[in-house]
Amino acid sequence: MFSNVKKKSIGYKRNLQQQIRKDLKSFNMKISIAIALVISTSYLSTAQTLGKALSRGKELTTSSTSKGSLTNDEVVSGLREALTTGAKSAASSASLLDGFYKNQKIFIPWPPEANEMKSKLVSLGMQTQITKFEESVNRAAEEAAKSAYDIFASAVTGMSVGDGFAILNGSDTAATHYLRDKTTPQLTEKFKPIVKAAMDKVKVTEYWNPLVTKYNKIPLVKKQNPDLEAYVTAKAINGLMLLISEQEAKIRKDPAAQVTALLQKVFGKR
Repeated sequence: MFSNVKKKSIGYKRNLQQQIRKDLKSFNMKISIAIALVISTSYLSTAQTLGKALSRGKELTTSSTSKGSLTNDEVVSGLREALTTGAKSAASSASLLDGFYKNQKIFIPWPPEANEMKSKLVSLGMQTQITKFEESVNRAAEEAAKSAYDIFASAVTGMSVGDGFAILNGSDTAATHYLRDKTTPQLTEKFKPIVKAAMDKVKVTEYWNPLVTKYNKIPLVKKQNPDLEAYVTAKAINGLMLLISEQEAKIRKDPAAQVTALLQKVFGKR
């Protein structure tokens, strides 16, 4: 009887060991599967990220190639050429008869700081003289525009440009804005004597002096003596800049305006 009990105990123990081994084997398999899943998921995520990076790199390479692998120096040269081309066109059109006077975009009006004076003179029946004065300052600007190209071209050449791509990828008039921002003081200094000579040539003061003299004799009014040379110079430069900006926008958008190989390379197919 004792022998039978012992045999049963041994059998039970053997079965228990087999079950434990089986359970351990099953547990190890589950652990292995879990580890494999983690590894495969991580690999898939890494592969997807790498694939996206490679795809983006290919896009950038293709984009660079399609633009002819432009260098910053080429872009800067292209921007300068666009501005000098614009300056030539602006000076040419503005220097024509009525280039300022009949172009409402750049017409030079009566000095705004003297509007009170203008209103008073109109009430005194001097509208005709006022109109003649306004015509004279616009004729002076047209005369000065004949010499504008060399001054503007020199300013463009001497202008320091760091990141040409930032300007190239900016607005349609970004280069003109940069030119205005960087060179207006120098342009004013060089252009003012030309404007003065033009004003003398068309006799602006002959139209202005009777008006200001008449007004300043009126009792209790604030005496007027605006700096006409500074005013006409500033307005003439602003007008020319506007015309340059229009030409820049045209060069950026219209292949027919990209008249040189460099302009075509920098601005073409954008």
